[in-house]
Formats: sequence, C-alpha cells, structure tokens
Amino acid sequence: MRVTVLGTGAMGAGVAGSLLREGHQITVWNRSADKAAPLGERGATVATDPSAAVEHAEVVLLTLFDTDAVVDVLEQAAGDAPTDAVWVQASTIGVDGTETVVQLAAKYGITLVEAMMLGTKAPAEQGKLTMLAAGPAADVDRVVPVLDAMGAKTVRAGERVGDGTALKLAANAWIASITAATGQSLALAAAFGLDPQLFLDAIDGSASDSAYAHTKGASIIAGEFPAQFALDGLRKDIGLIADAARANEVSTTLLDALGRVYANASAAGHGGDDIAAVGTAF
Repeated sequence: MRVTVLGTGAMGAGVAGSLLREGHQITVWNRSADKAAPLGERGATVATDPSAAVEHAEVVLLTLFDTDAVVDVLEQAAGDAPTDAVWVQASTIGVDGTETVVQLAAKYGITLVEAMMLGTKAPAEQGKLTMLAAGPAADVDRVVPVLDAMGAKTVRAGERVGDGTALKLAANAWIASITAATGQSLALAAAFGLDPQLFLDAIDGSASDSAYAHTKGASIIAGEFPAQFALDGLRKDIGLIADAARANEVSTTLLDALGRVYANASAAGHGGDDIAAVGTAF
C-alpha cells in the first residue's frame, strides 16, 4: 500500500522502517528533516512538507508528539490527500486531543481511525508492537495490512475513535506504575545491603513476575538508559491519564505520586533518557 508517515521520531521512524521491510510504498515527512533522511536511504520518499507527503497516499499515519502537532499537520495536509485515503491517528494525545482531531476530520471530510502503538522503539523497529485499533470496522479493515506490518497483534478496542486512546491510557498507567515500582524495589534492596539483582531473581518465574520488570530492572542496575521510551514522553502521558481519570471520577492518588517521581528524575537531567531512569529518583 502507499503509506505516508507524518512524524519520524523514535516511533514513527521505527514503524516506517517496518512498513518498508514489508514491501509497502512509504513516503515520510518530519519537521526536522534530518530525522527523515535515513529512511530515504532505505527506500522511502522523503517529502519536504506535509501537503506533498500525502498527495498519493492510500493511508496517512500520524505519529506525532502531541495534540498541537497533530492538529497543525492535519490542517496543513487535509486538502491534499486523495478523498478515499484513510487517516490513522497513532499519536498519544489523550481523550480531549482525540476529540479535537475527530472534529477536524469531520470538518475536512477525512476518514479517520485510530491505531495506538503499545510498545517502545525496538518493537516499532521490529514490527512487534501491539496495535490498539478503533473506528468503524469497515474502515479499520482497510488498514489491516498496515497494522499487521507494524505490530505482532491488533486489539480492536471499539468502533468509536477514542476507544483506542482510552485503552492506551490504561496500558500506559500500568507501564508507568510497574517501571517505577521496579526502581523502588531495587533501591530498597540496595539500601538494605543486598545485591539488587536478588529482587529480580526472587520474582523470576513467580506469580508476580514481569518480563518488563527484568528489562527495565537490568537497565536500572546498570545505570544505563538508552531511550526506548523517553521519560518526558511518559510524563506527558501521565498528565493525560490523570486528566482522563479526573473527568471520569477515578482517583488520581497513584497517578499524582507517579507524576512527582518521574518529574524528579526529569529534573535531575533524565528527561530524554529511557523511562527506566525513574529508578534514579529513589
């Protein structure tokens, strides 16, 4: 399929590479052109602006940082894509941001679905994300080849654009919690005079085990945090989750605490590091 990827940060570049590997015809655009250039070397067409990027697209994939970026790019490009193109909103922009994009899509007559990406940089590059899709079933069906190239599986969250976002927020609350909890337990073990690795050994294979705890725990123990999911990106998401929780009368006690812990790690200079750097806050 002819797929345009608007936004080639860590996730956008990763999925664009996966789409290329699976034989799709890819056009990419990024505000900072140097981030898109390596994809050109791999066979993608690198566009100079969003309008040119969508000109021949069957599928337009939005992989941008926040609501403002999605709105800006959509408004630049909406009138230049084929009328039968399906736009896939894959940026984590929260409930209110998603509703804004839904309204814009209606204004411009755009066919819009959601495909939230659950996973980090490496799974994006490997085509092993979990895709959280939402929108009218017939429209989602049209982009299944794209979703299959990006992910190892697709979970259909519902027929309303916004259901995918809701599921992504719930999932990211878990990721934020388990990563911070791993950092806390490792710090406690060390403070008690133990080798922190013993904590990971203790939960290994037990009912409380988690592959994610081992992955992030190894990074915390090593004190090395190459970014798979940038800490400041998760901080943004925690804010979106807390907003949605308050709007739906769910307690934000844990989310508020998580927000403070990740903020402390960011203030110490780890905002661009992997979320495992939250361990430094303990």
